[in-house]
Amino acid sequence: MKIIGTGSAIPSLSVTNDMLSVFLDTSDQWIRTRTGIVERRIISDENLKDLAVEAAKKALEEANMDGSQLDYIICSNVVNYYVTPSLSCLISGEINAACPCVDLNAACSGFVYGLDMAQAYQLAGKAKNILVICAEEPTRMCSWKDRNTAVLFGDGAAAVVVTEGDDFKASYITAKYRPEILYYQRALEDCPFVTYQQRGVPMYMNGKEVFKMAVNASIEGIERILKETGHTADQVDHYILHQANMRIIETIRNQLHQPVEKFPHNIERLGNTSSATIPILLDELNKGGKLKQGDTILLSGFGAGFTAGTCLFTWTMN
Repeated sequence: MKIIGTGSAIPSLSVTNDMLSVFLDTSDQWIRTRTGIVERRIISDENLKDLAVEAAKKALEEANMDGSQLDYIICSNVVNYYVTPSLSCLISGEINAACPCVDLNAACSGFVYGLDMAQAYQLAGKAKNILVICAEEPTRMCSWKDRNTAVLFGDGAAAVVVTEGDDFKASYITAKYRPEILYYQRALEDCPFVTYQQRGVPMYMNGKEVFKMAVNASIEGIERILKETGHTADQVDHYILHQANMRIIETIRNQLHQPVEKFPHNIERLGNTSSATIPILLDELNKGGKLKQGDTILLSGFGAGFTAGTCLFTWTMN
């Protein structure tokens, strides 16, 4: 498998830490020192589907491909306005696609999960050209009265087009049962036969436990992938990690004994956009000319579940 096109789209509204301090008991210093976040993009008058379609069209354009040439669409999404039809179906109708499509919810690990699924479909001979897209609005999952969660998130979408090739060397995805440290519960419709009362619960996060799980899961995945592919940590040119918290990224970097320049980041500008963080950053690096022919790239994502995913590939788009 190889990537032949990337694209991303973010909301127009930029919300700074100072803007949040108007209605939350917080400050720019409090947020910046604990997370590394300075501002984030939040959906206001846009909708998530349109951002997703924009990202998909940009990826298809770079791949020099029309939506009708896609064999499969895999969309990573945690929550959006529609429960059904799936977000992938809504996207397909806007990009001239006529192929099977599916949504997956692996939380912030969704992009790596999607790539792993795409490669499996290719190896099975069921699909050649696949759109892997992540579209997320986690700002609609948290309570905007809770400074521990509301300050962390932003919205956005990003996509890649993959086709047959030999760039992808290995992937490793996991899931561990830890729902108590990070969850969001949405109320369902009333039913006369339900004997208990259901209430929606805004996102809850046990920050210390999530921090430990994220670092351990990422290091475990990275070390396994390096061993499987015969690479050393020094041979990786770019570590593109889920943008959840700069402290997490720095802890992982220090444990791997790697230089700062190998760990690009945009969390200071965009916050945590769930599964969209990795492909948004990948697109920024691609469009910014930061990725060179033959570069070795390692992706690592971690999120609620507790899920994690790591993959390693060679960059050949240039």
